[in-house]
Amino acid sequence: MSQKYDYDLFVIGAGSGGVRASRVSAAHGAKVAIAEEHKVGGTCVIRGCVPKKLLVYGAHFAEDLQDARRFGWEVPDCRFDWPTLRDNVLAEVDRLEGLYTENLERHKVEIIKERATVAGPHEVKLSGGRTVTAGKILIATGATPVMLDFPGAEHGISSNEVFHLDALPKRILITGGGYIANEFAGIFHEFGSKVTVVNRSDTILRGYEEALRDRLLQISITKGIDFKFNAAFQKIEKGEDGTLTAYLTGCEPIEADAILFAIGRRPNTDSLGLETAGVELDKKGAVMVDADNKSSCDSIYAVGDVTNRVQLTPVAIREGHAFADTVFGNKPTRVDYESIPSAVFSHPPVASVGLTEGQARDRLGTVKTYQSDFRPMKNVLAGRNERALYKLVVDGETEEVVGIHMIGPDAPEILQAAAIAVKAKLKKSDFDAVVALHPTMAEELVLMR
Repeated sequence: MSQKYDYDLFVIGAGSGGVRASRVSAAHGAKVAIAEEHKVGGTCVIRGCVPKKLLVYGAHFAEDLQDARRFGWEVPDCRFDWPTLRDNVLAEVDRLEGLYTENLERHKVEIIKERATVAGPHEVKLSGGRTVTAGKILIATGATPVMLDFPGAEHGISSNEVFHLDALPKRILITGGGYIANEFAGIFHEFGSKVTVVNRSDTILRGYEEALRDRLLQISITKGIDFKFNAAFQKIEKGEDGTLTAYLTGCEPIEADAILFAIGRRPNTDSLGLETAGVELDKKGAVMVDADNKSSCDSIYAVGDVTNRVQLTPVAIREGHAFADTVFGNKPTRVDYESIPSAVFSHPPVASVGLTEGQARDRLGTVKTYQSDFRPMKNVLAGRNERALYKLVVDGETEEVVGIHMIGPDAPEILQAAAIAVKAKLKKSDFDAVVALHPTMAEELVLMR
């Protein structure tokens, strides 16, 4: 390709989107470099969904070991050892970083372990002092946890640090109502911590189907997780013994051994030098891009969480691939953002795809809903009084299934396949025509009448 610049493509950020864009662009023949100041793999692999899901697996054993007794297994009283799980998870993260690195090297992508900032439309400045040029620059720096600002806020941690805790906190206060807050609430509760969730509003999992939100809240409270709604931090004080005391509006002070801020993530564009190239940002700091991931500067593109479109790893990967095919592969490709499935790995997990009932009524007018509220067979024999809830949202005019929403064991695993039906615009009659696979939880999807 062009010999005018040091590289055809320079990628800033070696997360899911940046790695995919680099690898595919190089496969198309581009000379590619990627800069990463932390670890190759980004949020998902290093400090997000992968290590979090491993903690979720570890947490599930708490209930599984209890339930096993009802199934005839003589299980002694068990003790959970946090350092063992923590260290094994971090070792797996290191292994995955090595695989990501090998994959880039195998595709002849140059990896630069330095901080990189934009110095112009075709220039990148490295923290080591060197400046390089590139025909195209791709911003794939992801997002970073939002931290609160009030007296004593420095005593709190984010989801970045939670995987490195020296000891399991006996009491943990988690602030936030989104998926990260609810996931870690379930994880630490199963590990034996006393969990309190503080939310500045009265709603958890905003944007998810209301029936699922209500069911998760009900189950979480029944398990023993405490919720404080319409509460805001005033200050945190740290005692000589390390105890943290949170002073909040609307409730009594709460003592904890750790306080986790899980109130969302903001695009990671601070001090990135984008203004030097005239790259426009929105009010949240996200890089504004068109349907082809191009910013307001013709030579600079962006993919993934830094654009704040849909903050999901598979979306970043698709965007990175579409960018590479469009810019270097002579195969113009755009990402379809309709009907993207999502999950919350809470206890029990939540999974959704398509429109909620409220969204469907606003958009379509006439809507039919079908619901199955049942107690999974395993829970019955285990004596666990938790009910699953599946819901289909159907266009009242066309009978097209426009939304599927689930809470219950293995809901994300089931929904991945069910999401195909929504994407393919199948009708309720198509579900009805499928013979049930019995006995399964998933059969409920084709038995709703």
